[in-house]
Amino acid sequence: MIQNRPLSPHLTIHKKILTSIFSILHRITGIGLSIGSFLIAIWISLVSLGPNYFYLYKAISSTFIFKIILFTWTVGIFYHLFNGIRYLFWTCGIGMNLKTVYRTGHIVILLTLISTFIVWFF
Repeated sequence: MIQNRPLSPHLTIHKKILTSIFSILHRITGIGLSIGSFLIAIWISLVSLGPNYFYLYKAISSTFIFKIILFTWTVGIFYHLFNGIRYLFWTCGIGMNLKTVYRTGHIVILLTLISTFIVWFF
């Protein structure tokens, strides 16, 4: 075998298009929401174990890093929700032309930002 064979094209040389980025982000947020759901189950368990464990949770939740994680999780919730609705329409064959795909992609981002802002600041 020849050792100097060229490698096949890799992800780094392909142009990043909006639909592929949204698809990858949808999968990443799905994984993140699963992990977040597991953490919520741990939180409920801590609260149910008594006041000492609740104070432990309260100490952890007051840190800055916890608030950043919670904010990121909130963005993930809304992005996954709105992009999932978009995928449901695609499943029915609605909105599949390129102009609509890009327009709905921008609407997903806008709705995600607005919803996150409303949750965190109102």
